[in-house]
Amino acid sequence: MARNSQQLTQIQSEIEQSGGKALSVTVDGTDPASVKAAFEQVSSQLGAPEVFVYNAGAFQKAGILELTPEQFEFSWKVNCFGAFLAVQQVLPAMVERGRGTILLTGATAAVKGSAKFAALAVGKFGLRALAQSLAREFSPQGIHVAHIIIDGMINTQRVRAMVSEAEEHTLLAPEAFAQRLRSRSVPAGLRRFAQTYWQLYQQDSTAWTLELDLRPAVEKF
Repeated sequence: MARNSQQLTQIQSEIEQSGGKALSVTVDGTDPASVKAAFEQVSSQLGAPEVFVYNAGAFQKAGILELTPEQFEFSWKVNCFGAFLAVQQVLPAMVERGRGTILLTGATAAVKGSAKFAALAVGKFGLRALAQSLAREFSPQGIHVAHIIIDGMINTQRVRAMVSEAEEHTLLAPEAFAQRLRSRSVPAGLRRFAQTYWQLYQQDSTAWTLELDLRPAVEKF
């Protein structure tokens, strides 16, 4: 799922070429009706999700007196409200099955509100609180909820264009997340599926992780 279908085209193509099944869905994560319709489409074509990953994020660096109400509200909606809307859609089927995994991607802003990062911090603080509340309510029902703090930018083509001056060792390497799958026919995009997220999904219920963080060795925190 994404706001822009162009972001999903290549990923869907790779999955289908490897023999898998994929569905691309455009959605506005800040709009309840859009989120509901998106998950109805998923359920009707692929069945109820067993795993849900919320990776949406909005970042607006500005001082309190510089932020507009619209910017602040949008950042909160993308970073927190959208996750609330989505988990409401996936939880009923997970509870009925007695199993499921919900993984929410956070940031250091979830535990530290820095100057000029209020818009991001408020949303990420909220996402972390949502994860904790979800875990305490639904873990006894077999639902694993985890909050992952990603402290830094991942070294992708888009990020390098944004921060061309950044040295490579200061960025999170995608390969460090890689889950190397056995089948050579699986495309590179899937072979780089986040190993950490995969491990969280595979965890036994006797030793579930609620929160963990990942950052480059040089990152200050």
